[in-house]
Amino acid sequence: MAREKLGSTSLGDGIAIPHCRYPNCQKPVASLLYLSDPISFDDQNVDLIFVLVVPEQETRLHLDLLAILARVFDRQPNAQDLRKTRNDRELYEVFQRQVAEALAE
Repeated sequence: MAREKLGSTSLGDGIAIPHCRYPNCQKPVASLLYLSDPISFDDQNVDLIFVLVVPEQETRLHLDLLAILARVFDRQPNAQDLRKTRNDRELYEVFQRQVAEALAE
């Protein structure tokens, strides 16, 4: 919550990427959530949330991961494709494909 007070991590279009660097974190930890019922996040309705926690000392890695996420979520069809998934496995597979495509650019 302290990180959110520094600036919104909502991207608009129902997408948020709350993220932080944490001292007791050993490696990046992430979770992609698709909510069937959107929640209010920084006064916006959000249904796609990518939570990212990175080791405190990994500033460069943190920025690199955020850049990849920005490329993925900047493409309008990507969010819609994620919203069309029917289960966790499909959500994961679609997102993995989107990340691969963003990295191939």
